[in-house]
Amino acid sequence: MLTRSVLIYLSSQERLKEFATHFKLFKKLTTRFIAGENINEAIAAIRDLNARGCSASFDHLNESVTSPVETEAEVREYLDVLARIDESGIDSNVSIKLTQLGLDISPVLCEELLVRILRRAAELGNFVRIDMEGSAYTERTLELALAMHARYPNCGVVLQSYLYRTAADVERMNQAGVRVRLVKGAYDEPPAIAYPRKADVDDSFRRAMQALLRQGNYPAIATHDEGLISETIAFAAAEGIGSDRFPPQPRKRWSH
Repeated sequence: MLTRSVLIYLSSQERLKEFATHFKLFKKLTTRFIAGENINEAIAAIRDLNARGCSASFDHLNESVTSPVETEAEVREYLDVLARIDESGIDSNVSIKLTQLGLDISPVLCEELLVRILRRAAELGNFVRIDMEGSAYTERTLELALAMHARYPNCGVVLQSYLYRTAADVERMNQAGVRVRLVKGAYDEPPAIAYPRKADVDDSFRRAMQALLRQGNYPAIATHDEGLISETIAFAAAEGIGSDRFPPQPRKRWSH
């Protein structure tokens, strides 16, 4: 939890982020979470994951965007990532935070830039996951994810089990057929809107996981918690939810 919190903080502090990525001890601690400092290192890490039977999600860490110029740079970065995924043949989609695309600057700008990424991903037969950020962005993120999914089925979203609202959000996304990645959540949220106890966060995760496996569209159950991973596998087996329910997603190119 400490490492995740530090990563989130650093992603919004450009100077500290630059220092930390060159600090050997910090790099050793964050290897579990960060695939590389550049696209080539990340591709190599994804190749290794693919060789072990895992697909991947490519995420460019940056929440410090404060100007339209920076948002354009983020879009170019993601368009380049999508192209490199296609060229290299690795099994990976991409994840993006809306604040990278200027949600705090202009919702209209954010939507325009997101459409550019979604359209290009669709052309390449790839998938874009909208990451969830702090609770101040939850509803805006879900509303935009729903609107984009209606136009671009290759758009998914992330839900965080530590929020009280998550059960209702799972139902909302399931009804719309939006692909969800379920996580516990790592932002510092007040007890008025988030479970303060780990046990309650885990219980919420279990309930959401079960609803997603039963009724979701190709959900991703994302946790490092080995106990919850085992419970997920056991639940799927008990419910007769086999791999045939969620077969590997073939690359399918769309045109717009």
